[in-house]
Parts: sequence; structure tokens; C-alpha cells
Amino acid sequence: MTDITDTLEKHATTALEGKRVLLTGGSTGIGRAILVDLTREGAELLTFARNQEPLAEALRQAGLNTNAGLTADVSVEDDLERVFAAVDEQLGGIDILICNAALGADDLMKQLDWRYVVQTNLMGYMACTHAALERMIKQGSGHIVLISSVSADIPSPGESVYAATKAGIDGFAVALRQEVKDKGVAVSVIAPGAVGTDMQPYTPEEQREQISEEQMLFAEDIADAVHYVLTRAHRVDVFDLRIEPRRQDIPARS
Repeated sequence: MTDITDTLEKHATTALEGKRVLLTGGSTGIGRAILVDLTREGAELLTFARNQEPLAEALRQAGLNTNAGLTADVSVEDDLERVFAAVDEQLGGIDILICNAALGADDLMKQLDWRYVVQTNLMGYMACTHAALERMIKQGSGHIVLISSVSADIPSPGESVYAATKAGIDGFAVALRQEVKDKGVAVSVIAPGAVGTDMQPYTPEEQREQISEEQMLFAEDIADAVHYVLTRAHRVDVFDLRIEPRRQDIPARS
């Protein structure tokens, strides 16, 4: 009998060099960490965010030219048309979509613009996925990564709107995976626990203390998870990956 443990194929991974990637919300936090990591791996990146100043800083940190970033709002249809026109023109297509752009939110009775949060966090994911799939299905390959949150399963008080959007992402992904699995497109959901980002209701000093106490993660920890998902061998399908601090016992958003 052949010993399959001796074959080199079991150690195969997928290279990111040259992969055409659209990353939403790449200006701060988790998005910026992903931008830096994938650029380092040789991927061809295009990202967008609402605010120019942090976007420019993220591009500088990643060593990318300014044309690798656009100022756009994921909830605005015209903005997304402009983004995907840039995908076609600058990247020549898309191999990977990473949906990360999201807003924090208060509870329903305090969040006056809760519809905008839903449009950004959930409908923005769906709109980008729709546009990416139009291109991926034609080429017979692609990978969609949706950044969700443990808040979908264990929401804290005051997170009703935010948790609803993340739960919506999870349900969307489960059904979507079945719809595209025979079309060459993979779907992965990454659900972080508490992560030190601008979304947190804590000062940078408080976040550093919580990270040192293993109650919070670095944004780079989530970027590592994205890298892991994208570089598995083609036979490996990582659909649902949950990553939390070892001692998370505080109400904090990913």
C-alpha cells in the first residue's frame, strides 16, 4: 500500500503573488493589517475607504502607490460602480474579494442612523460580492472572504444593530457557499473576537493593556487568519474560522 504521508502534495499551499485582490475598508484596523500583509506577499491590491487621510496613510504603510486606493462609500451604488471599474482597468479582473468595511453601532433606540449601518455592514458586503461574482463565475475561479464577528453569536448589550448585520453576513455566507461551490468560487467567513481598532470604545492605552492581558487581539492576528485561509491547498475549504483572545471577558467589538 502506498503511504500517502510521504507525498509532497499534502504540504502544498496556494501562493498569493500576483493574485488580484479587492479589499474593502483597507484604511484602518483589520483592513490596514490585511493590506500590509497581502502586499508583502506579492498580491496586487486595490482598496477603498470613506476617508482620504487614513487611506493615504495605509497605502504609504503598505508601500503602495496612491492609485491602489480609492475614496468611496460601500453603501453608495455609484461609488461601487466606480470601484469595480477600477478593478477591471487596474487589476484586469479579480481573484479575491475581502469584505471588511464596517461600522460600529449602538443599540436600536440610540442608533439614529441604523439604516446606514445596515447598508454598510450587510448590504455593502452583498453588493460587493454580487459584483465580484459576476467576474469570478465567468473565469471559473475566485475566493470571497467575509469578515464577520463573534457578536453574531454572543452579542453584548447595546450591539443589537451591529449584531444583526454580522448575523446577516453569516446567514448570507452559508447560503452563498452552496450557490457557488460548483462554479469554482470559495467562500470563507472569519469571525474575530475583540480586536484593538478604532472601532473600540476604549483608549489606545486601555486597548494595549487588554491585549497584554490576552483580552483583546491585534489587528495583525486577524490578517494572519486571512492569510491562512487564502493560502491553503486548493483541496482545502476553510469556510468558518473563529478567532478570539484567550481571555476575552469584556464587551468589545471586532
